[in-house]
Amino acid sequence: MLSAMEILAQLLIFIFGLVLLLVIFVYVLDKRQTKHAIRRNFPVIGRFRYLFERLGDFFRQYFFAMDREELPFNRAERAWVYRSAKGEDNTVGFGSTRDLRPVGTVVFVNDSYPTLEKDAVDTSELVIGKYSRHPYAARSVFHISGMSYGSISRPAVKALSIGAKEADIWMNTGEGGLSDAHIEGGADIVFQIGTAKYGVRDDQGLFSDERLAALAMRDQIKMFEIKLSQGAKPGKGGILPAEKVTSEIAIARSIPEGHESISPNRHPEIGSENELLDFIARVAHVTGKPTGIKTVIGSFDWIERLCQSIIRRGKETAPDFITIDSADGGTGAAPMSLIDYMGLPVKESLPVVVDILNSYGLRDRIKVISSGKLVTPAEVAWALCAGADCVVSARGFMFALGCIQALQCHKNTCPTGITTHDPRLQKGLDVTDKSRRVARYAKSIRKEIGVIAHSCGVSEPRELSRGHCRIVQADGLSKPLSELFPDLPLKKVTKTTEKMD
Repeated sequence: MLSAMEILAQLLIFIFGLVLLLVIFVYVLDKRQTKHAIRRNFPVIGRFRYLFERLGDFFRQYFFAMDREELPFNRAERAWVYRSAKGEDNTVGFGSTRDLRPVGTVVFVNDSYPTLEKDAVDTSELVIGKYSRHPYAARSVFHISGMSYGSISRPAVKALSIGAKEADIWMNTGEGGLSDAHIEGGADIVFQIGTAKYGVRDDQGLFSDERLAALAMRDQIKMFEIKLSQGAKPGKGGILPAEKVTSEIAIARSIPEGHESISPNRHPEIGSENELLDFIARVAHVTGKPTGIKTVIGSFDWIERLCQSIIRRGKETAPDFITIDSADGGTGAAPMSLIDYMGLPVKESLPVVVDILNSYGLRDRIKVISSGKLVTPAEVAWALCAGADCVVSARGFMFALGCIQALQCHKNTCPTGITTHDPRLQKGLDVTDKSRRVARYAKSIRKEIGVIAHSCGVSEPRELSRGHCRIVQADGLSKPLSELFPDLPLKKVTKTTEKMD
């Protein structure tokens, strides 16, 4: 006859055995599933993240930041991207949690007679590079911004490429060169030429026309972007830690494996507006494809001088597009002094640059692409109202890939497998699943931008103008963008003088 203590001991052993079997079962289940990178990389314990996230819905007001308080992206912004990427319903009830009182708040002007669905049209094509031998017709207003292979992992690049192809958008290579992962997905590609000339440099590290011409032969590469500066680090080149320079990345960049990869802080060939236009002409001549620049605006005088140089040389010498990055743009790694203090935010720079181009009669010649922390439909719609032709995003698509804003991009420890080259962590990123999320996110952005446009009474997003958008002022009242940024008078530049009428 067993004593009570023996029975209790056996019961406890039995319960422990069941718990152990359950843990083993969950471990195997988590390792085999492909939907959640955290659970795949951290079986069993990774499930606590979802438990805490769920509990946060009830206890957030006591223990966590509010939905719209976090930086660089708050919970409401991330949640919208996550739901869109997963194909979940993004409608909400009761009322908005967005405070409409702070200075700078954006609101759109609804029309008394909004556009009916039967009158709505697909976004019109945007032809870039009318002077090129091979102009490019963009079929979307929203695309993938530059993220270098090296800064992000091979599975992440491949998922972006496949998703971009499905959503009919372009993807930018970033300054890290072209890899097989970019090509495999079949997406349209914008090749970025960074200051280190990765992918188009010879054995001595100098810019190579031959390698550039070889790249231009690829039909998937539609445009070339000369990177002058990046939002998070104007005046500083790319930074890739040594532990991220794998053999494959070393080949793509033509650099030694396992050594830190630091780009120059500017192109040595470009030290003036005329040298910039010469370099643009060189790339455009060799490739025959649209060629533009990416820059953070620090001084509007520079844009004025560039426009003057273009007018004197002829409009055909202008860049086919300018990508304007914001001071609050993202990066894999940068000094805090630059991230926090350098450059102008796109909310100020974009409308002014558009106005300057208009004042010199160059707006139709030079297409304007906006970048920098624009991850939701409202932010993209604002940029279109301000005058952008297209918007590109990097971090929005990182969220679509599963980024949880762990702020470990500069390390090799990204828990979601996006910005790491640790094979164990990369396994958590299932390319098939994440490529579908990329495509769904892009399609959701386009759909809801259309909803905003139709509410404003226009038939498609590219018809949005500054009169459709208002900004809240210090007195609590809003003013339209058209009043805050009025048209500049038309300026003239002669061939023989820099004076403006």
